[in-house]
This record gives sequence, structure tokens and C-alpha cells, in this order.
Amino acid sequence: MKNFEQYEEYDALGLAEILRKGEVTPTEVLEAAIDRSEKLNPGLNAIILDLHKMAHKTISKGLPEGILSGVPYLIKDLGATLAGTPTTGGSRFMKDVIPDQDSETVKRLIDAGFVIFGKSNTCEFGMSITCEPQLYGPTKNPWDESVTPGGSSGGAAAAVASRIVPAAHASDGFGSIRVPASCCGLVGLKPTRGRNSFSPFLGERIGGTVAEHAVSRTVRDQAVVLDITGSFPALGDPYYAPPPCRPFLEEVSADPGNLKIAYSYGGKTGAKTDIDHKTILDQTVTTLIDLGHQLEEVDPPISNEESQEIFRDLMAANAAQIIRSHPGGRLPEVGEVENVVAATAQMGEKILGHDIFLRQAQMHAMGRRMAQFHKKYDLLLTPGLGHLPPKLGWIDMMLDNATEYWDRVADFSPFTVWFNQTGQPAISLPIGQTESGFPVSVQLVSRFADEATLFRVSAQLEDVYAWHKRKPIIVK
Repeated sequence: MKNFEQYEEYDALGLAEILRKGEVTPTEVLEAAIDRSEKLNPGLNAIILDLHKMAHKTISKGLPEGILSGVPYLIKDLGATLAGTPTTGGSRFMKDVIPDQDSETVKRLIDAGFVIFGKSNTCEFGMSITCEPQLYGPTKNPWDESVTPGGSSGGAAAAVASRIVPAAHASDGFGSIRVPASCCGLVGLKPTRGRNSFSPFLGERIGGTVAEHAVSRTVRDQAVVLDITGSFPALGDPYYAPPPCRPFLEEVSADPGNLKIAYSYGGKTGAKTDIDHKTILDQTVTTLIDLGHQLEEVDPPISNEESQEIFRDLMAANAAQIIRSHPGGRLPEVGEVENVVAATAQMGEKILGHDIFLRQAQMHAMGRRMAQFHKKYDLLLTPGLGHLPPKLGWIDMMLDNATEYWDRVADFSPFTVWFNQTGQPAISLPIGQTESGFPVSVQLVSRFADEATLFRVSAQLEDVYAWHKRKPIIVK
């Protein structure tokens, strides 16, 4: 039904509701998603593999009676696997890799009734916070096609912001959910370490810094997807976050009470941000006070310089590991991986094993300091980004100088990587806009395993700012 014009107005739970009521059929909803994709994706390059036939077959076989049965969904082309479809990680080196089984996250999404109809673009191996792989080309930002949509989940964010889907799978190793959510005016949660499983292929990724989840337009969609994927561990998981006391979706309508919230512009941490993000942070502080919370300006016990040292060593070791992980047992030929990946992997080859353990010890010490910090403060509020999204090509993985590349990454998003390292849940919220209408975000961070408080307060802010009603240029 290509004239289902109201499709773009629904979030995932909204679509699921009208599907349950029989107001539309799963095929009609899928066709609406495919129609939007065919109209918008040629300009956006958000989806790099269409699985339309597979999606129709899934519906014809009969969908499970899950909470989101019949809702179209996209899987990021990195980490999560869908049996029989390529998982390239945005790299020529892995373009022939076709997994033979679904990952645990994908299984749970399918069991909940999601209809997967495509895979979204990502930078090579997720090693950026933009989305410009040489294999598939750059993804455009629906708010301004000249700037990055963020990454590495840039394809997912562009697809959700342009209303192709209401929510999409994403992953985050140093900001790769929260950064594209910020760039595209979306909600993006990085869950607690161990909340979602990497079964059956891995126990953890990059020393425990990576988490899988989603980008969405609404807070409640974040909550329901986490209920689907993160309420219990998979068999054999090396560790996992404590299960929630009740469904996360119930937290969205729960009263958070009067909380004590710290806020920081960076200050003593060494992180810096621009005037747009400072302005929106100030606005958020005022709103939270009006909502009855206590706000205090105080910097978290984190050194941005130390965090970057930890990150760069872990990322270098990760790049070296990836280079040696092709299922065919081969190494990349010249030109099969991008310049920054190759240079970072060379750095990784020189790092000793005990150095990685030392970096992980530093990382976990950060987590313990933050745990002490949260004895006094329920939440931490920071800017979402260091500055507004740069032009496409600025954070370019074909740069010859890898150090300059990583410096640009650090300047763009200094606040996100901290909480990959501490393991805490952190959420990006598109509170405001620039004078020209471009989205500007904040980040809220809670105690380890306390996504519940994030959902409660994020829902309060969503009620005030109604960001889900804003539409980017490409949709208007």
C-alpha cells in the first residue's frame, strides 16, 4: 500500500498498535517503508543492502506475536549478523564474508516480530564517528547533506531521521550510537556494558567498550527495544548487566522523583565544546530545575587526556585484531582497507599484551571513580558533542596522518567515549536547535545498570521539547 501516507508519523510502538488493531497489514507497512526507501535512499545512501524479498517472505511465513510484530527494521552492517547475508563492516576486506547464523541480538529482534528489510551503512569496521566508507560511499545527513550524519551508525541514523524506519539497529564503541543520534536529531542510548549479548561469536568487543542497541525518534522505542534485546543474558555470556526490576517500557511513564543532577561543560576534564552546545546545555539545566530536580555544576572525576590514551591503545589493538580476523585466514591486499585502519593496525602490532591489560585497569579505575561520583549524583549531564557536525570529508579515514585523524575524532566527540570505558548507560537527547534549525543534543549518564532513571528523565524532557515532531529538510 504505497499510499499509506501516515506511515512516517508513527514510532515503532505506534505502528505495532495499528497493526494489532488490523488498521493496516504487515505487508502494507513494509511496502510503505520500501517506498520511502526507494524515494529517499538514492540521495541519502543510508541503506547499502536491500532485503525486500526476504522481508516479504518473512511476512508470508507468518510473524511471531511479539510486541513489535510487523514493524520494519534495519540492521547495521557491522557486528550483528543475519544468516545468509553479507556482513562487510563497511570494508572491501570483508565484502565476501557471509555468516551462517543470526547473532543473538538479531534473533531477539526477529522473535519480537521486527521485519528486517535491509542493512544500513557504516564506516569501515566502525572506526569512525562519521559514515564514509570507500566500499559503499558516504551517507548524507537529512538535515544538511553537506555535513556528516555521524557514525559509525550513520546509515541507521539517516534512515530513521528521514522516516524510512521509526528505529534502527546501531552499535557504539566510542559514541557510534550517540554521535549519529546527535547529528540527526534522534534519541540514542548506549546501554550498560553487558546489557546486550554478542553471542554466539564474541564475549565482548574492544575490551568491553562496545554496546549494541538502537537509534530512534522516541524514548519509548528505545525502552521497548532494550526490553527485547537486553532483559536477560545469552547462554555462556562472560558477564552481563543485572536484569531490570521491571520492563524498561514501564519506566518511560514512571515519575523519577526529585533527582540530584550534576552538569559539566567539560571543565577540569579537559574536554571542550562550542557555544551551540553550551547554550542548549544551559537550556536543559533550566528545564530540569523547572521539573523539580536539583542541578549542580561539577565536573566528573575523569581526565579526557587519560581517556584518549586508553581509547587509542585499545582501538589500535582492535584494528590489528580485525586485520587478522578474516574467516578465510588471509591478510588484506593493498587498498583493501582504508589508510587510517591500516596505520592504526600497524600501531596495534607494536602494543604489548600487558599494555592492554594496564589500559583496561585504568579504564576500570575510571568506572570505580564514577561509581563514587554517583553516590552523590543520580545523573550527569554533558553536551552531546564538542562541536556541530563537520563537512563530509573532514573526518576522513583516507587521511595519511592517523594521529591527525584521531585528534579530529576526539575534538568532535570528547564526552561519549568516557562511558564506553566506564560501562555506564548514556543517552543522547536532541533537546534544541541552532538558529538555522540544525539539531543540538545533550548527553545524560546514569549509574551502572540504571537505564531506568535515564528513561524516566528522558521522557520528561521529551514531553517538554517534543523533538519527535521535528522534521529534517529531506522530509519537509
